[in-house]
Order: sequence, then structure tokens, then C-alpha cells
Amino acid sequence: MALPPLLALRGATVTFGAKPIFNEIDLAISPGERACLVGRNGSGKSTLLKVLAGEVDLDAGERFVQPGTRLAYLRQDPDFGTAKTVGDYALAGLPPDAGPEGPATVEAVLAALTLDGAKLVEGLSGGEARRADMARALVSRPDILLLDEPTNHLDLPTIAWLEAELAGFRGALLVISHDRAFLKAVARRTLWLDRGFVRRLDKGYEAFEEWSEQVVATEEQQARKDAAKLKEEMRWLREGISARRRRNMGRVRALYDLREKMSERLKVAGTVKADIAATESGGTMVAEAEHLRYEIDQPQADGSMRRRVLIPDFNFRLVRGARVGLIGPNGAGKTTLLKILLGQLRPTSGKIRIGFGIEPVYFDQKREQLDPDDTPWRILCEGGGDQVIINGRPKHVVGYLQDFLFAPEQAHSPIRSLSGGEKNRLLLAKLFLRPANLLVLDEPTNDLDLETLDLLEEVLADYPGTVVLVSHDRDFLDRTVTATIAFDSDGEVRAYAGGYSDWLTQRPDAPIEKTAAKSAAKAEPSGPKAPATKLSYKDQRERDQLPNQIEATTVALAQLEQKTRGCVFLHQKILKASRMLRQN
Repeated sequence: MALPPLLALRGATVTFGAKPIFNEIDLAISPGERACLVGRNGSGKSTLLKVLAGEVDLDAGERFVQPGTRLAYLRQDPDFGTAKTVGDYALAGLPPDAGPEGPATVEAVLAALTLDGAKLVEGLSGGEARRADMARALVSRPDILLLDEPTNHLDLPTIAWLEAELAGFRGALLVISHDRAFLKAVARRTLWLDRGFVRRLDKGYEAFEEWSEQVVATEEQQARKDAAKLKEEMRWLREGISARRRRNMGRVRALYDLREKMSERLKVAGTVKADIAATESGGTMVAEAEHLRYEIDQPQADGSMRRRVLIPDFNFRLVRGARVGLIGPNGAGKTTLLKILLGQLRPTSGKIRIGFGIEPVYFDQKREQLDPDDTPWRILCEGGGDQVIINGRPKHVVGYLQDFLFAPEQAHSPIRSLSGGEKNRLLLAKLFLRPANLLVLDEPTNDLDLETLDLLEEVLADYPGTVVLVSHDRDFLDRTVTATIAFDSDGEVRAYAGGYSDWLTQRPDAPIEKTAAKSAAKAEPSGPKAPATKLSYKDQRERDQLPNQIEATTVALAQLEQKTRGCVFLHQKILKASRMLRQN
């Protein structure tokens, strides 16, 4: 016998203006539930979570909470209220029955999240604020945990810790996230918010993509049947109704119901279309760092300052066409390295050389390029007018916004009314208009829906320039980058071939690396080393030519990898089209 739900919605409807965000939704969360909520940006996922948390009232329907149920809600943007320090904010989350061990629990959770309870909430970084909010939610010992984009701004070690923590969580869980790897790790049921309705799949996210394609294919097949029926009904309406004095009003009403149903089907969310305005100028070398070092003065609790080394001694050469991902803990210095690369910061010591003709565009994770009081129209048409230029061709700004899944009426809406994912899409739309041969993206995946992530992956695969990006999305890194710069746990900054999964096996503290090192040590002969011999003139000349040969080979390899990624995406599209044809 199924247990009664802890939290439920019945006939829940919420409208924004005259437009319903979702309509007559029935949803129940039972004890032990582990579900994820997916859907496009702007489809109402965060609003639905706020309704479940009791922070948004329903326009129709009812919300039920089992008496005595304890609920914790993690918002997209933390609200610290009157709290002064991280510790105060986390302590306020303790339940009334926490007892004398409550403060010790808070200290343990803050320590696990590498947070200083004495640190002021004012001035916290995005990652620190996210961890503080997470600490407050976890110490409340909830029966239901509602998480809205919990991995945003979190570094990879913290995401791994959170996955382990949620694995041992005994309460019910409902999570919104764009991180595929995270969803696969924590969810056993999928809720799909699509065009105002919730569809349910009693499997984890790993089964969602195939299932959603089947749903869409079935709808398209039904739409074709309805189209044929509609054509016949329209003929009857034109010819038959005028020939009768007494009209069959029931049949007329059925006709208009069918027409409205087809209209709703035609509102299936489209696909983001995007092109990056690329420039062909620029040399082979994009940037080169030699013995790069960067230090900062860090304030201490007693008011003194301590010198901290962010980048100790880093050597790296970035060539044209490369796709490089930066990974590391929050505060390690990833954004700092990006700004040094862009010439916005000067290193403490060492050299940084920027190649000839480099034209970068920069996506900042705080979206400071977007004025909350501005509108998408004015953001894209900075010089006025109603046209944008894409690769030399004019296009109306509303049409361009629709390519990024914005409704026409949103063109004149204030930026502050957009969701986090919509703001990210708008910033990407703005940056893609600028001719550039170097894309620098700082946390571009935050708040993006999974379909837009797929689009971004395809755009980066087709982009002829160089890409440097910071991301904590493991799946996105594996799909997009060819090299990784990691701020490793020993404080060193190193470059690795491949993506996140490759870094896991190559890093110094990887178990496989240690085993290999020990095996190599055992195999090393104990006899005296052969004396070094002087190179001949021919050998010395070949050695001197090696850097240029390596550079040329690296460029050729990057170009081949770019073509390979394009072929992979084309192959995926062909497979997807084949599946849909077979289903039809």
C-alpha cells in the first residue's frame, strides 16, 4: 500500500498576467521520493518549486502539507536577511528540537563545505553563498528537500560531497539542475514540466532523453491525424452547416475544441538557433605564459593581511583552435587566470604574451554586462534601431531573440523579470553578435536548460576560433574541451590533455597515477647511469626545430578534433532522425 504524500498539489494553476505558467497540475511527493524536475528555461520550474515551498500562492487549486512535515527550500539566489555571518545564517536553519548538539552539527556541516562560520555574508562569492545556503538547508533535518540548481557556482569537490550527502539523505528530494551527471547520481524519478503540464517518468534522468523523444514523436503522429480530421471537419463546416437550418452545435463546439488542441500542440518549444560572429584574423599563437605567478593580499579575522599565492609558477601555450577548460575549487584563481589572459590583470611576476590580432569576447559569470532596468531589445541594439547584424547579414531583433527562445513580448520586458537561464541566453545572444576569434566563457552553463546546453555544445564545436571556459559541469567539459588546466589540490596549476574524465586519471593524486609511478620505480635499473653524450650538429638542429614542429602539429590536431566533433554531432542528429522515422 502506497504511503500518503507528504506534500501535494491538486488542480494547481499559476498565471503570469493573462498567460498560465502551469495549469491544473496534480503532483504528490511521497516519503523517500527522489525526483528531478526538468523543462525549458521559463517553463515554470522555479515557480513550481516556490509553490511547493509555500512561497508563491496558487491562482487556482490547492496545496496540501502533511501535518508535522519539515520542509527545506534552496533558492537559486540566497536571501541572507538580517544575518551578519555565515554561522548565524546556518544556525537560523536549526529546527526547534535540535537540542544542545545543534551548534556542533552546524560546525561540522560548515567544515565539510569548507566555510568559515565567522565570515561576513556581505561580499561572499557566488560559490560561498551557495554553500552557506546549502548548509542552512541540510542542518534543518528536513522531511522534504527542494533544491533549485544546487550545483550552480559549486566547485567539483563540493559537488561530489553533495552527491554523497544526498545519497545518505533519508527524506524526500525534488531537485532542479542542468548538471546531467548530478541528476543521474541523485534522481530515481523524472518530472517533465512541458507547456504547462507535468509528465511523469518512473525512472531516473538517464532514461529521460529517449522517453521525451518518444513522447514528442507520438504527439507529432497524433497531430497529423488531427490535421486530417480537422480538414474534413472544416469542409463539413463550410458545406454542410450552411445547408441545414438547425445547426449541429455540439459538432461545431467539438471542431473548435479540436482546433484549440492543435494550437496547443503547435506551441511545442522550439530549438535555439545560434551562430557566432567569427573573425579570421589572428596568428597561430593566441597566448603564452612563462613562469606566470600571481599573488593577492587576503584579509584575516584579526584584521591583518596575509599574502596568498593563487598561481605559483605556470607555463602554458594556447594555440589557435584549441578548446581549453579550467577546473578547480572555488576561489582557487580560475577567473583570475582568465582576466590575466584577457589583459585585465597583470601578473605579479613572469610573462604573458598575447598573440597578434586576437579579438576576444568575455562571458562573465555574474552577468554584469546586463543592466536589470534595460530590455533585451536595447541590449542587442546598442546603437538604436531594430536590426542586428549576424555575420554581415541584418536580422530583425525580435526574430533574433526568437532564435534564443524568447517570446516577442519579452523584447521590451525589463531584464530583472527574466529567469536566470533566460539572462544567460540573452548574454550569449549579445556576445555571439561580436566578431571574435577567442571566446572566454566563465561559468556559461549556470541556469541553462539542457536543450540550450546541447545547442551551446554544437555551436562551440563548429566555432573556428579558440575557446577557453570555466565550468564545474563534468558532462559539459567532457563534451566540449580538448585540454584542461587544473588548479590541483597541491596548489600547483597544470595542463592536461582531454576533458574532466581524462584529468581524473592523470592528476597527481589519482590512484592509477601512483600505481604507475611505483611500477616505474621498481622497473628502473639500479646500475650506474650512462654518461650524457653531446648532440651532433644534425641532432641539435632537429632539436631546435622541435618547438615549431610541435606547434604546427598541435594546430593541425586541433583542426582535426574540430572536424571530428562536427562529424559526431552530425552522426547524433542522423541517429535521432532515424529513430523518429522508425517510430513514425
